[in-house]
Amino acid sequence: MQAMSELPPDLHRLLHEHGVDATRPHRVLAALSDGRWWTPRALVRSTAVAHRTVYAVLTALGTELKRDGERVGLTDPGPYTAFARPEPADPVGHLLDAHPGVLAELERLVAEAPRPRVDLDHVAATPMTALRRALFLDTRFALAGRRLLCVGDHDLTSLAATLVNAETEAVVVDIDERMLDYIDTAARRLGLPVRCHFADLRLGLPPSVRGGADLAFTDPPYTPDGVALFTARAVEGLAAPTAGRVLLAYGASETTPGLTAKAQARLSRLNLVSEAVWPDFNRYLGAEAIGAASDLYVLRPTARTPDGGRAAQEAARIYSRGANAKEAAAAAAETDALHRVVARAGADTVVADPAHGAGPDEGIRRIGLASLLGAPVPDHGRGCTAVDLTGGWSALLGRVLLASAAAETHVLVGTTAPEVRDEAGQNALRGLLGPDIGVRFLRGVPDDRHAVVVARRDPLGADAAPEARLLRYCHDRAHGALAAVLREGLVRTAADLGRPINKKRARTAVAAALPGLAGYTLLDLPARRVAEFTAAAAELAAGL
Repeated sequence: MQAMSELPPDLHRLLHEHGVDATRPHRVLAALSDGRWWTPRALVRSTAVAHRTVYAVLTALGTELKRDGERVGLTDPGPYTAFARPEPADPVGHLLDAHPGVLAELERLVAEAPRPRVDLDHVAATPMTALRRALFLDTRFALAGRRLLCVGDHDLTSLAATLVNAETEAVVVDIDERMLDYIDTAARRLGLPVRCHFADLRLGLPPSVRGGADLAFTDPPYTPDGVALFTARAVEGLAAPTAGRVLLAYGASETTPGLTAKAQARLSRLNLVSEAVWPDFNRYLGAEAIGAASDLYVLRPTARTPDGGRAAQEAARIYSRGANAKEAAAAAAETDALHRVVARAGADTVVADPAHGAGPDEGIRRIGLASLLGAPVPDHGRGCTAVDLTGGWSALLGRVLLASAAAETHVLVGTTAPEVRDEAGQNALRGLLGPDIGVRFLRGVPDDRHAVVVARRDPLGADAAPEARLLRYCHDRAHGALAAVLREGLVRTAADLGRPINKKRARTAVAAALPGLAGYTLLDLPARRVAEFTAAAAELAAGL
């Protein structure tokens, strides 16, 4: 290695300050020594060194660097080649060459995937990372015949795992309808055993997903609350937690170890054993602040690990960027707007997250979002309900309107909510609800920062069409197992029309019209599949 005395003084000082961790700036110097032009971003992604450290190295090199716009290079690379040093072996590097077809497919899938959402802290992992995760899962664990739960999956880990091992079943739970649609469509095209469920993880996993997986993977928002919540939900999804594992991708800049300490403290409260931590295992197409990389944790629950519901109660503000983070921080300020909506609508029931401040006047029933979406609310099928979805909950708008059995439901959201801000979003919401539920959009109510979505379930007349009867039956039982509800509704509708059919015939008709409904409710079925359900139900009813 080049003698320290021969280095530029600022670089000498920088390496001395890093001490034993000087291997990180060494990586940057080794990369520059290849003689190529580099952008700072390319250096970050190549070396997995945080951009702050990369810039510090470039600054310390001073006149040793030549510049061409944003690009930099060493004027004399030779003396710096000595900084190249062996790296620890990649745990799955020797397996990559056996899967060129899988990597090519993942490159296409990642390139065509929906763009990352800043408000959900999305940063896309590289196709190679997706493959390496799949190979690690397949070699570290006995995946054949097992179920992998992906708690959030904007990195397409479910598709990668089932491409590598088609005997593995993957279940995806996510709040991003675009990703659910994309993964579901890709899985169907490729014939992969992947099932997708919609859920806001702050409220829990869908009923059919809880306690059903052998292994779980998550790459959560990198806030302490985000890490705690997603990991807790992963534990909640395991069939036998003490026999399963949770694989967690988490990273922070080497310059801010305090952030990692906070996240690890939250994991410690879950009484999880860290069986392994693989540094810089995951690489990203972004996130340069943390070196465009994160570590892979292998976590084992113990008998003292709490269930996901209790462990997730502490997690309030899980996102670090975008509208969700800002709305969550300002949730308590929305109480006055909610009171005005309740008064204007004459609501007898209010549904809101407890963080949104004190409830309205006494005498008005108040329930939480988890209660409304978790099970039918007794005596809820009449009157008017007001729902507060400010504070980062607007993605639940369609599900809340399906879950509410009230004759009229008024939902308070911000004007930036996708379902209200433009015609496309409004039409998408109408498509999710179907023709059975009428909906109006009131912008600027109660003020210019808010909108109110009003949904009505008018009573069906005696001359209602079979399609309307069947859809209303299913909507009134949105919390129920969808295949069973549709089957029972078909039998009931046929009887009402004087054309009775037996349960066996109804079961056969439902299975033929909509295969793969087992385990879903209307509330966790991805939006595109809800549209398929509505069309198939109408066709079944028309055939009576």
